[in-house]
Amino acid sequence: MNERVSITQGLSPRRRAYDIVMRTLLYASAAIICALLIFLIGYILYRGIPSLSWEFLTSEESVINDVQGILPALINTLYIIIATLIFILPLGVGSAIYLTEYATNKKLVSAIEFATETLSGMPSIIFALVGVIVFCESLGLGKTLIAGAFSLVMMTLPTIIRTTQESLKTVPQSYREGSLALGSGKWHMIRTVVLPSSVDGIVTGCILAIGRIVGESAILMFTAGMSMFMQNYGSSFTDFFKNLFDSSGATLTVALYVYAKERADFDQAFAVAVVLLVIAFIINISAKLAGRKLKKH
Repeated sequence: MNERVSITQGLSPRRRAYDIVMRTLLYASAAIICALLIFLIGYILYRGIPSLSWEFLTSEESVINDVQGILPALINTLYIIIATLIFILPLGVGSAIYLTEYATNKKLVSAIEFATETLSGMPSIIFALVGVIVFCESLGLGKTLIAGAFSLVMMTLPTIIRTTQESLKTVPQSYREGSLALGSGKWHMIRTVVLPSSVDGIVTGCILAIGRIVGESAILMFTAGMSMFMQNYGSSFTDFFKNLFDSSGATLTVALYVYAKERADFDQAFAVAVVLLVIAFIINISAKLAGRKLKKH
């Protein structure tokens, strides 16, 4: 603090005033962002918690019995998250490792990086249209969970590749050279030195990808359907893959859209929003804990 004061005192009055103004703007921006975040979360909890109940979480929608429930949407969301991660994690991390550590054609690497950056900023509705044409119609998958998962893979894969790639580039070259000098092979060096040193960035990319998966609605409305009713999910490991190809239905974000826009039932919509907040919080904490454990090993 004293060092900061001495540096400020050594400045001219004009530079000192500029420094004070800029610091004030930075603090004000941080305060506004924190206030907006607290307001949004607080308002969602205030509107959603009164409508949230165990019956709402564990029941199926029934018009005849006048029962509202999001259990099918909750199960569909978990199906979509797991199915998408099964594909994007090995493909995304593996592609980033190849582009950073193995690829020698710099022009090809630059072209792929430009393509992934472009795809990362592309509107999701474009991926929805491609998913309908390619997966639902051309491949004959129809409106199923696996078609929605494949469409989400197209959307989130560029994010995983770019974040992992940038994280790998932050590892000092001396780490690689030291490991190779001690007799390590290329893959052993990557596995034991590079990946543990860049695990924080990889986990951040995974969190961003999962956030897009959980919050996506346009793609899933086109490719996975909007049914709010229970499917025959089964309980075995083989049933999981069978249901991906046979079942369709709304996820939590699609259910939120149905409640808010089609039924104008904002109390239930805010209840779904609370569930989404809790899921996002659990996923973030789990990813951080997994990242710390991987870093230790």
